[in-house]
Amino acid sequence: MSMTVTPRLVINHLEEVESKWFAVYTRFKQEKMVQKRLREKGIETYLPLTRKFRKYDKRLRHFDVPLISCYVFTKITRKEYVPVLETEGVVKFIKFAENLISIPEDEILWLQKILQEDFSAELESTGFVHGQRVEVVRGNLIGLTGVLINTTNKKNFLVEFSGMGQSFRMYVDPSFLHASAGKRVITQEV
Repeated sequence: MSMTVTPRLVINHLEEVESKWFAVYTRFKQEKMVQKRLREKGIETYLPLTRKFRKYDKRLRHFDVPLISCYVFTKITRKEYVPVLETEGVVKFIKFAENLISIPEDEILWLQKILQEDFSAELESTGFVHGQRVEVVRGNLIGLTGVLINTTNKKNFLVEFSGMGQSFRMYVDPSFLHASAGKRVITQEV
């Protein structure tokens, strides 16, 4: 009896001409330095930052910290792959089951829009329920869909991106929301 092993097909979205977005995993707390080094090499990058506030001896200070720890997004072609890997602080490209999958341009654009938007209004009783699919129908985030996570404090809205393996939570004014078609999603309440 002979056993034949069929090689697994490995997907690689790198192209010669068209540059695409890929996620790079960095050393801990090296995201900003990696972004700087990649830009010095002429490589387009995106590092999503969020503002955090800390109180030190009666002073309130703000810091811009990476939204996704140890991730920097790079827009590259095949010839830029090795220079990215050779950059100090870069650990590896993020792969899905050994496949180098690009991140769709529209997901990067949504992420940029989310971080530019300032949602701070309180959610009032609107008939939304925990686990309900909702869609943003006003503002820069029109068309973005997610799951309402918690209505106890009246303001949690979960935005999910499928290509990045991450979930983002943000506060959204209820007048910007509309019930989305689809089944209710069962989630853990927080």
